Amino acid sequence: MKIVTLTTDFGNKDYFVAAVKAGLISEIKDINIISISNEINPYNITEASYILKNSYKLFPNGSIHIIGVDSELNAENRHLAIFYDGHYFIGSDNGIFSLIFNGGKPDGIFEINIHENITSSFPVLDVFVKVAAHISRNGKLEIIGKRIYKTLEMKNLNPVISSKMNKILGSVIYIDNYGNVITNITKKIFNDIGKSRKFTINARSVKFNKIYNNYSEAIDFSIPKERRNEDGKKIAIFNTAEHLELAIYKSNPLTVGSASSLFGLDYRDSVTIIFD
Repeated sequence: MKIVTLTTDFGNKDYFVAAVKAGLISEIKDINIISISNEINPYNITEASYILKNSYKLFPNGSIHIIGVDSELNAENRHLAIFYDGHYFIGSDNGIFSLIFNGGKPDGIFEINIHENITSSFPVLDVFVKVAAHISRNGKLEIIGKRIYKTLEMKNLNPVISSKMNKILGSVIYIDNYGNVITNITKKIFNDIGKSRKFTINARSVKFNKIYNNYSEAIDFSIPKERRNEDGKKIAIFNTAEHLELAIYKSNPLTVGSASSLFGLDYRDSVTIIFD
């Protein structure tokens, strides 16, 4: 069975995701289609790359990953099929691949050239599905594209380290479904610079002086539930992708608010760590 994943900014209100899945089912007989996310903010390749970078490697080698974010073909936005780290990626050359691979070198990059046979205003359906079907039949990438040797480079929003090595200036790169704030400060950077020193995390007017191992560690379960101070408990952790995350215990963006709304943090806002 061939695994094909979808990462798109199509949302779930319209027919676009269903149309792509229908196209894949029609083209590939034995297929398992998995939506990694169809709720990427429109054209936000930084957000899409964060999600795909931290999920693709959990799938078996040989999986095909279709990226439907900023996918319109034009003179500045080529369509590519890439083999990297045992996986196939199909998407636009808009910088997203450099963010996903993060310095890694693909085994093969091919500029898709089957467009002359397709009149399309929906390239994910009309082009990417065809390429995925070709790959699923063990077709060579040389058949559907010409080999090129690099993709458009886009630099990640990397944290800035002060000259005195006592401060990390980071930024928000993602807001998750719970309204938790994900930064570009990784556990490795924190440990390399911090060297076990005391610290203060500053995010607008909010401060943190401790990083928990998980959300529940912030709650004292020895205290009866009715006496615990759980509501609004602010938490800093390193998430499963080992990025610094600022959260509120059991927050709900639709009711009581979330770290993003209550801390006043959004995409690209600053988060600073100062070491004593």
